[in-house]
Amino acid sequence: MVDIDGTSLSVTEAGSGPLVVLLHGFPELAFSWRHQIRALVDAGYRVIAPDQRGYGKSDIPSDVGDYNIFDLVGDVAGLVARFHQPGDTAPVVVGHDWGAIVAWHCALFRPDLFRGVAAMSVPYMPRGTMSVLDLVRSVVGDGFNYMLYFQEPGVAEAELRGRERELLHRMMWGASGDRPPETVANPNATGLLDGAAMPEGLPPWLSQEEFDVYVEAFERSGFTGPINWYRNLDNNHRMTAPWTGAKVSIPALFVGGLSDFVVNGTGALNATEEGPTVTFMRSAVDELQVELLERVGHWNQQEAPDATNAALIGWLDRLA
Repeated sequence: MVDIDGTSLSVTEAGSGPLVVLLHGFPELAFSWRHQIRALVDAGYRVIAPDQRGYGKSDIPSDVGDYNIFDLVGDVAGLVARFHQPGDTAPVVVGHDWGAIVAWHCALFRPDLFRGVAAMSVPYMPRGTMSVLDLVRSVVGDGFNYMLYFQEPGVAEAELRGRERELLHRMMWGASGDRPPETVANPNATGLLDGAAMPEGLPPWLSQEEFDVYVEAFERSGFTGPINWYRNLDNNHRMTAPWTGAKVSIPALFVGGLSDFVVNGTGALNATEEGPTVTFMRSAVDELQVELLERVGHWNQQEAPDATNAALIGWLDRLA
């Protein structure tokens, strides 16, 4: 447990060498990096992986505003101040899903602190004139979208209370590259659990013991903290006005699965066709390496740990 400016974070630490910070996404934990931690340590790196604020055994601030992007990046900067040794090689920040968003903003806000940024699943998109929520509203209209559904405090929490296992099962399958083709979004959904039936059992990359780690954590902590990250999307857009159109200036790696709806929403891409999202990202990141993994979904570091580790460690080893 590490205190960062009054917020207590649960941190997994291992290894020695140049520091690598691993930031998980939603709804995950530091545990989601279990396959990377050992590989990075064996490759000669020191690793820290926090349960980010609102998750796991870390503090769950009660104020929605305490989950804004500056506080999230501040937690990472505080961890670097705690674990990085003066004179050592500058650290690298790595994020998946929401952790990727935090990692990209670490690169934007503190390029002096990090020598590289690696993002998984969520590409870098410079701040535009519309907030993420306004963009979603313009696309879905009156339709259901989980980010919009999360905005009213207490609504999603009421649906999920006592049904944490069901949501995690649905999300792990629904965003996996192994999901059956018939598991499509329900256009008439009114909640997170109102969708197509998912297969019984678990995806092949997730054991029952591993799944139970997530279930026990979210049954204990609930989902209010993680959902509060989404409740700051409009606030984040207002706060980051000075970075409108800003490029990422430090070396970057992007790893994504070609069966990930975030990376390949049309389903038309393959490993030799990056598509418009990645092409646009290249124009906004000065030095970018991209690795696209076939038959891999949103949980790439868990679904394809060997390929993810090879891409990450190979890139890290080449960093100046």
